[in-house]
Amino acid sequence: MTYYSGFLLAVPTANKQAYIDHAKMAAPMFKRLGAIRLIENWGVDVPRGKVTDFYMATQAKDDETVVFSWIEWPDRVTADAAYAKMMDDPEMQKMPEMPFDGMRMMWGGFEPVVDES
Repeated sequence: MTYYSGFLLAVPTANKQAYIDHAKMAAPMFKRLGAIRLIENWGVDVPRGKVTDFYMATQAKDDETVVFSWIEWPDRVTADAAYAKMMDDPEMQKMPEMPFDGMRMMWGGFEPVVDES
């Protein structure tokens, strides 16, 4: 069953191109480890809520943009194996520092329950 790794984070708006470059550098590694595709989405219409919203969830500052992304895997076994291999992957060690505060990034694994493609 298809499996998704989802991510929500805040990136300094001034670092947009650095973030895109970082994501483009990481994509081939994820694909080599079995990912089907990677989707990176830069927030352009992200409303602020009264109780909760993406800004509050990521503790985004005024000069940051919310990013929502996911990696599609053929199944959870492939995703779990990829993450285990990634930490020892020499290519991963060459990656530049993330252009955002990784402590405020959230992620999780998801199985689809409705897919109306």
